[in-house]
Amino acid sequence: MEWTLESVRESLIRQEDTIIFSLIERAKYPINSQIYAGGFAGSPYSLVEYLARETEALQSKAGRYESPEENPFFPDNLPAPLMPSSNNQSNFLHPAGASVNINQKIWDLYFNELLPLFVSEGDDDGNYSQTAASDFLCLQALSRRIHFGKFVAEVKFRDAPQDYEPAILNEDRNSLMKLLTFEKVEEMVKRRVEKKARVFGQEVNVDHNENIGEGKYKIDPENVSHLYGEWLIPLTKVVEVDYLLRRLSSQRI
Repeated sequence: MEWTLESVRESLIRQEDTIIFSLIERAKYPINSQIYAGGFAGSPYSLVEYLARETEALQSKAGRYESPEENPFFPDNLPAPLMPSSNNQSNFLHPAGASVNINQKIWDLYFNELLPLFVSEGDDDGNYSQTAASDFLCLQALSRRIHFGKFVAEVKFRDAPQDYEPAILNEDRNSLMKLLTFEKVEEMVKRRVEKKARVFGQEVNVDHNENIGEGKYKIDPENVSHLYGEWLIPLTKVVEVDYLLRRLSSQRI
């Protein structure tokens, strides 16, 4: 794949669908707070963390984390892939910046602030494993989108290195953030994901001729826009800045 600003934007747009559908799937279940208590199966972990760790270990064996687009939540001691990597994207990112990983922040944010926006209170004992699996699918989708900022930053740097190098060399995070911020684009993204949530999440009743925007929704479309505006877009830019600050590391040694 040839990485350009257009191809990166297309990927981010496709990822919007994945994120919205994963949130709709999670919203099928109430909070089920029992799955967040430690001590599952004699381990120190909650059911969600246990499932996440075991899933990542299996996916690591299958080579998932050989892709620079994927970032594990628990990278320590992951098993090696069972087959050689055939990924031809691994050389696109700068090696020093490719290791940027803010998944711990995403994990904490998801459970403490994001999840209550989309799920109801309550407990439906019997669906704990499905709930935990849905949580982890949401987390992976959010992580992939946010860490795609590394690709955004690399493309933008290659297009105009002279714009970014002074701020990088001065370790000026504020200037980098200004260079990376396009408010009109961000507003367009927020409007688009809200509209997608209305389309994808509307309860359809074949007995009535309802127009989009007039029915009930599986998740609140405005909350999806809020999710992007308050967390996903800002965190993506944090990743972009962190990546760029490492972008010239080999030249500064």
